[in-house]
Amino acid sequence: MLSIGPAFAAKESPGERAVWQLEQSYWKYVQAGDLESYRNLWHPNFVGWPESSATPKKKDHITDWIANYTKKGLHLESYKLQPAASQATGDVVVTHYWISDRWVDKEGHVKDEQPSRITHTWIRTPGGWQIIGGMSAPVTQGKK
Repeated sequence: MLSIGPAFAAKESPGERAVWQLEQSYWKYVQAGDLESYRNLWHPNFVGWPESSATPKKKDHITDWIANYTKKGLHLESYKLQPAASQATGDVVVTHYWISDRWVDKEGHVKDEQPSRITHTWIRTPGGWQIIGGMSAPVTQGKK
């Protein structure tokens, strides 16, 4: 669920609004297991550093973190996306947000529920906005 306060939303550019909707789609695709739509959000030249990896990864490894959950029989039951900041500059939008995601097993037992901080850099392409860079980290300090 995307929760943007009125003051934050009023200051957004059209590009920022579009990208925040795509951030919501990102998590809907993860929850639905729609890896094809999820992959389409990523630019071919993407490089980023997910918290699940010791090193930066390119687009060909973008679904590895989802596979790590599903191979354990887990699925994304729910999530809450909370925007922290965004900035548009030309054909680039940077987003920062907190995500609380809840992964459960087939019996509905919670197996992972750790909040994270995420940064994505989106670029406008002829086909629409795509993620070209990003980083995620667990929330260990400075939590809102």
